[in-house]
Amino acid sequence: MNKNNENILELKNIRKSFKQGSQKLDVLTGVDFEIKSGEIVALVGPSGSGKSTLLQIAGLLEAPSAGKILLNGQNCSKLGDGLRTMLRRDYLGFVYQYHNLLPDFDALENVMLPQMIAGRKEKAARERAKWLLERLNLGERLKHRPAEMSGGEQQRVAIARALANAPKLLLADEPTGNLDPKTSDIVFAELLNIVKETGLSALIATHNMELASAMDRKVRLTDGKLVNTGISGLISEQNFY
Repeated sequence: MNKNNENILELKNIRKSFKQGSQKLDVLTGVDFEIKSGEIVALVGPSGSGKSTLLQIAGLLEAPSAGKILLNGQNCSKLGDGLRTMLRRDYLGFVYQYHNLLPDFDALENVMLPQMIAGRKEKAARERAKWLLERLNLGERLKHRPAEMSGGEQQRVAIARALANAPKLLLADEPTGNLDPKTSDIVFAELLNIVKETGLSALIATHNMELASAMDRKVRLTDGKLVNTGISGLISEQNFY
């Protein structure tokens, strides 16, 4: 639930088009969205609707064709690569469907590395990595490399890595989509618990409506537009526009 009325992220009239040969493909056609500090929002919609594109734009990884992105009140729409990289480091955490862990490093090292890149001392990075992994029930897997862990365990490491630098906003793109249903439920519950416990905001794309209903509210992306589909699973569609 919301901790205050401050918006950590605002998207204003976001548009995104791609060229396919001589054709222009309009993926996002005017998305307005905001997420408050401490709020957990599910992003749902059919495959190919543009959910991943929207997350990439929200995460400052891809520029919109038009529109404005405000992160923690700062207009990021026209920032250069260096400043966008700094904002991603300081404010954002990412979890993808495929964990993309570094295969030559163990779980602890995978979670330590982003912290040390950001300037944290090795001892402090190790302590936070250990706390996060233990919080995700991986206390006995700290020294295991990705190939020695199950898919669910690897995704837990990826979640810990995303939270390593204490982001203000977590962006997750089908974070359990590559797992079997039972493992998916367990990992998703752990993800929600640690997000709520740490008080950050989260925008999580998922096809699982049961999981989406566990979040504060749902928004649906369809035909390039975003529609609010209610709070705590209540289906009361209201167009934002």
